[in-house]
Amino acid sequence: KRINRYSLYRSINNLYKSKLIHSQENKDGTTSMVLSKDGKKKALRYHIDTIKIPGMKKWDKRWRIIVFDIPEKYKKARDAMALTLLKMGFHRLQKSVFVHPFECQNELDFVIEFWNVRPHVRTILAHHIDNEFHIKTKFGILD
Repeated sequence: KRINRYSLYRSINNLYKSKLIHSQENKDGTTSMVLSKDGKKKALRYHIDTIKIPGMKKWDKRWRIIVFDIPEKYKKARDAMALTLLKMGFHRLQKSVFVHPFECQNELDFVIEFWNVRPHVRTILAHHIDNEFHIKTKFGILD
């Protein structure tokens, strides 16, 4: 009775789209949601409190920019998302804009799904940031 059905439906639909779960019909007529092989791998791979972005042998000179506009009614998720990104090693460009130089799509997908904020988050792959010398220094990737 206390579950927001729209939020539950949206979350399950996002998991279907990501191919992390599939439905399984039971003999009694009910349906179970089951982790797919990819879902099991992803669920076991990350821990939200210790998740980190692995380094790259050679930087591909592309910036991963995360932008989000999470409504005030989801303030706790918004704050948790920002804190998680900082713990992961992202650099904060603005209040809700973060950047990282290394490949991190899987880690981002996990964090976005964990905090259930997919509709409010955008990712950008960029080749240049106007103040990138400062950011490169922070990440130790000066040319």
